[in-house]
Amino acid sequence: MSLTSAATLATLERTGPRRITDLAAVEGVTQPAMTALVRVMEESGLVERRGDASDKRVTLVCLTEAGASYVRTRHQAGVHAFERLIGGLTGDEAEALLAALPALKHLAELESQDREAPKQ
Repeated sequence: MSLTSAATLATLERTGPRRITDLAAVEGVTQPAMTALVRVMEESGLVERRGDASDKRVTLVCLTEAGASYVRTRHQAGVHAFERLIGGLTGDEAEALLAALPALKHLAELESQDREAPKQ
């Protein structure tokens, strides 16, 4: 799976159903590219398209249970990888990492805000 596909699934898991145009903007790709990507993920059973109850002209891309399971599995694999790596640190290194966690969390929040901000 491409990084854009995985990122799109993670965005849907985090933010809920989105329009293709919104997904394209968040992931930094063109609308035609996102349409093609959604089609492939739809054929794979990871997403589905649904009408928007508030606007019948709009189609939303939604994560399926299989897509949500994929995102959870990838997340858990990342957690296990970090656990193994952190286990190899010295005590001082582990303490330094622990002290850096607030700054790392802030960086992740900034990155998330940046990804979801409309591109100009």
